[in-house]
Amino acid sequence: MTKKIIFFDTETTGNEPKKDFLCQIAYKTGDEVFNELYKPLIPIPPEASAITHITNKMVADKQAFKGSDGYKKIKELFEDRDSVVVAHNAKFDLAIISKEDILPSNFICTLRVARALDKDNVIPQYKLQFLRYYLDIEIEASAHDALGDVLVLEKLYERLLAKIMKEDGVTENQAIEKMVDISSRPSLMSIFNFGKHNGKTVEEVARIDRNYLDWMLTQKEQNPDNEEDWIYTLKHYLGRLI
Repeated sequence: MTKKIIFFDTETTGNEPKKDFLCQIAYKTGDEVFNELYKPLIPIPPEASAITHITNKMVADKQAFKGSDGYKKIKELFEDRDSVVVAHNAKFDLAIISKEDILPSNFICTLRVARALDKDNVIPQYKLQFLRYYLDIEIEASAHDALGDVLVLEKLYERLLAKIMKEDGVTENQAIEKMVDISSRPSLMSIFNFGKHNGKTVEEVARIDRNYLDWMLTQKEQNPDNEEDWIYTLKHYLGRLI
């Protein structure tokens, strides 16, 4: 059976899933588009507004998401066994909606898929808006807006899907299954794009500066939110995977 593909994105009060909450959600599936603001359970700090341009005044008269008119429909749609939700850096968005008791049955993370398909490590970074311009995705869409990101996400997904179908010689459904599988497990990071070893491969740093990987793992484990891929990578190169 063909899966229903649902592209979605959230805007939130911050970037820490444990303490932050949803204030906007948008999705697109086929020709259906949904985009709405909600009043989060905590005030939106200026730092978040500076990125999303969503202010406390804009959501003052909005419903809370969980009690909203669209909540039940979104929950049923996302949790349907025949649905696959697609998000960029999906672990973050999934953590945010899980706080609203929405637990999708299947998901695709385009960040993990893009990283996995970049076997020669030629792409400097995998943020959605960077990939938009790096891959020359031509679309009119506002950055750091849930619906704008959804429109870019859909085009990126189409590129990744076509690449898998062509390289692996598989059907669309088989390519979707591969994307779900890639998304379900941590990515192995290849290159540092920050810090004193910027530009070096993780494998190289493991040989020349193992202490740095030890230190970095300690830092990531102290604040593990959204750090699953780096924690997995560091443990892999330090030989600490169980």
